[in-house]
Amino acid sequence: MRDGHIHSPFCPHGSRDSFEKYVEKALRSGYRTISFTEHAPLPANFEDPVPGKDSAMSMKDFENYLETVNKVRDLYKTDITIHPGLEVDYIQGYEREIRDFLDEYGPHLSDSILSVHFLKGESFWHCIDYSPEAFRQAVDDFGGIHSLYSAYFRQIRHSASADLGSCKPGRVGHMTLIRKFHHLYPSPEGWESMAEESLPLIKSSTMELDYNGAGMMKEYCTEPYPPSFIALKAHETGIPLVYGSDAHTAKGMNAGKELIRQDLL
Repeated sequence: MRDGHIHSPFCPHGSRDSFEKYVEKALRSGYRTISFTEHAPLPANFEDPVPGKDSAMSMKDFENYLETVNKVRDLYKTDITIHPGLEVDYIQGYEREIRDFLDEYGPHLSDSILSVHFLKGESFWHCIDYSPEAFRQAVDDFGGIHSLYSAYFRQIRHSASADLGSCKPGRVGHMTLIRKFHHLYPSPEGWESMAEESLPLIKSSTMELDYNGAGMMKEYCTEPYPPSFIALKAHETGIPLVYGSDAHTAKGMNAGKELIRQDLL
């Protein structure tokens, strides 16, 4: 019983639910281990492409985040294992900035995730999971949905193989996030092969895979990230899978878990 992907009141696009509220929900649900993986501050020279500029925690809040997580960890240390961590964005072209950040702050973290949310098209940077309208703009900017999917899974492979230093996160986040709106914008033929091509690199990089339940609750997705057939193939390849609720509210911690169980059965 482990949830390796939980957000916090420090998420600017999440809820104000307290750390304690998340932990109490975890205890009631029978979890033995949880990881708070708040969105790490973006590189200072990278402009958040979403309208509200709220994709990640600000640097001015980061020290307070770490301090608060550690206090909560100590408060509940006899009840549950709590890992202080981050969800770090892999942004191609910003590897040096990401590595510098991890070199400084990584030693204070015990479980983190490396995710791809941002892709650079011909004209703009895009946050591929922001909204259906933003996804449509990304499709147009990339010249078609096949090109967009190819670019996304190429970034997943880059993230797995990138040298981000000794504190590089050990888990690839929601590797099929590009499918968030696939009921509106059907995935291109052959997308499964694009996804599966990432598995050998994840394996050789000794990384885990975030088996993320959030997609089950998205009306245009209704499947985990990755879907069960890819999760099973990853397992057969020897890649450890760690369930992650990707919860942005305490209530959301169990939202996708039972649906994933039913899907697998």
